[in-house]
Amino acid sequence: MPFIPHTRADVSEMLASIGVSHVEELFSEIPESIERADLFAIPLGISEMEMLRVLSNRARQDELGPCFIGAGCYDHHIPAAVWDLASRGEFLTPYTPYQAEASQGTLQLLYEFQTMMSSLTGMDVANASVYDGGSGLAEAILMAIRCNRNTKSKRVVICGAVNPFYLRAARTLVGSQGVELVHCEHVGGRHAVGLDDFGEVAAVVVQQPNFFGLLENVDEITDWAASKKALLIAVVNPMTLAVLKPPGDWGEGGADICCGDGQPLGVPMSSGGPSFGFLCTRIKYVRQMPGRIVGRTTDSGGSTGYTLTLQAREQHIRRAKATSNICTNQGLLVTAATIYLSIIGLTGLSNVASASHANTRYVVDKLCASGLVSPTFDGSYFHECAINLHRDAQGVFDELTTKHKILAGFPLGEAFDGLESSLLVCATEKRSQEELDFFCRTLLEVLN
Repeated sequence: MPFIPHTRADVSEMLASIGVSHVEELFSEIPESIERADLFAIPLGISEMEMLRVLSNRARQDELGPCFIGAGCYDHHIPAAVWDLASRGEFLTPYTPYQAEASQGTLQLLYEFQTMMSSLTGMDVANASVYDGGSGLAEAILMAIRCNRNTKSKRVVICGAVNPFYLRAARTLVGSQGVELVHCEHVGGRHAVGLDDFGEVAAVVVQQPNFFGLLENVDEITDWAASKKALLIAVVNPMTLAVLKPPGDWGEGGADICCGDGQPLGVPMSSGGPSFGFLCTRIKYVRQMPGRIVGRTTDSGGSTGYTLTLQAREQHIRRAKATSNICTNQGLLVTAATIYLSIIGLTGLSNVASASHANTRYVVDKLCASGLVSPTFDGSYFHECAINLHRDAQGVFDELTTKHKILAGFPLGEAFDGLESSLLVCATEKRSQEELDFFCRTLLEVLN
């Protein structure tokens, strides 16, 4: 149905019909004490040609050269077929499959996505989906509070180096709901504090690998949380699960809820977004899961059909019983992730993870061999590693970016006090040997 803007005559006729003379009168009930945006301050539109010029100039700002930044958003190779398929009209426009009879293809794709994510994480069920990793963590925390009936506590312990950007989003979303987030600071880059110091706890959050790329002792932490009758929330990078133990197998009983960001699965970095988040859990907690779940059934004619079997939001049920106000989510990006996983398969995902780990290890070993750089933390890491430059990391990053066109990593001083000289570097499978050597050589030249 085409959009037809109202003429002035149309507007005047509608206003006369409802008995007001100006559109502004419709908002007269809003108290003057409440700030309102000045809509007249919005600049006038520009031409299509000028718009394309502006956006092209902005897009070129991303074309700097090899990227060694990770920190939750990763520069992986995306097969051309992924977005060729995801951009087809059948997927691009029907991203809200609420009319099952008209969207069987989209529903089937979401069902396949849920199956793949459940398999990767070792959990019983996955939803489709949430907005990003940060909202996924917030929803997981709220879900854990609802599910844990062993305690009335709303205290949640954050173990070690969980993504600070996820935590910022989670605090915004759960802070007004009486949830207390208690952060256990890392020791040597990892969680190393007992839960006994925090009294009654509803849930424990741990990230694997953690924000510094280090591997946490998740088996011990999972059993530890279970002994305190606290639910365990796992924050994971789905790409790493092709080679690391899935959260469903952690400890004696596994994690209770698993969340994360799906950006590594076929979603471009796009200046930091958009992406999509995922949420997985045990079947016994499924009715407290936010978002939507697609199920497979058989129709009256014996044919396979797909339908939304869980829609626990206020649009579908009484607001008091809604688990979340999450609506459309990032359906198109979930489509891309499903196609990506279907194309490369588990073996391909394992190859991506292994190559990324090998490239990062090559870079870290070569830099540390120079004597100008040292590891910030000891221990095993996956495909990110914090290195100490022994000088201001932000200054080194700025010089490499502006003068040498290298996105050199994430200066940890932006998020952690005391780590101003540390740089978090990540080398994915996309980095060539020439790029790895160029980065190492240029970084050492800058340090010298």
